[in-house]
Amino acid sequence: METLQAIHTRRSIRRYAGGSIDRETIIDVLKAGMAAPSAGNQQPWRFIIIEDKDTLGRIPALHPYAGMVPSASCAIMVCGDTSSEKYPGNWMLDCSAAIQNMLLALHDKGLGAVWCGLWPDAGRVERFRLLAGAPEHIVPLALIPVGIPDQKTGVQDRYDENKVHWERW
Repeated sequence: METLQAIHTRRSIRRYAGGSIDRETIIDVLKAGMAAPSAGNQQPWRFIIIEDKDTLGRIPALHPYAGMVPSASCAIMVCGDTSSEKYPGNWMLDCSAAIQNMLLALHDKGLGAVWCGLWPDAGRVERFRLLAGAPEHIVPLALIPVGIPDQKTGVQDRYDENKVHWERW
């Protein structure tokens, strides 16, 4: 898949057909995430892969927009490690770049995913930190349910000339 094609055809997928995803595929996706740029090359991202069906089934009670998670093959929790920041505050930007890379990689592999935000909602952050047993310096940013898509999507042209200013506002 060409890069621009992947960008323009990727959509948030919230319905999954079941089935499992092999570990090598998940590792390929994580490698794509870790290839993202980061401030000072600090690479603050940390990933928690959730495959246990009981754990996936508990997630909708922790997040109001995560009803699709129990039908996903797995979920990737993307967290920022604030303990070794070279440039404080950039962990969220860096991890967001990793998330976008992973969403595109998942799409390229024919898988569906959706970005479920955790941070900056303090309650969600704490609930997911407890779910994963993560220490205080690990901040859950997002949860990405992943699965075999069970919905069709199409190309959408989202370009809006009204949001573009050339040279000056």
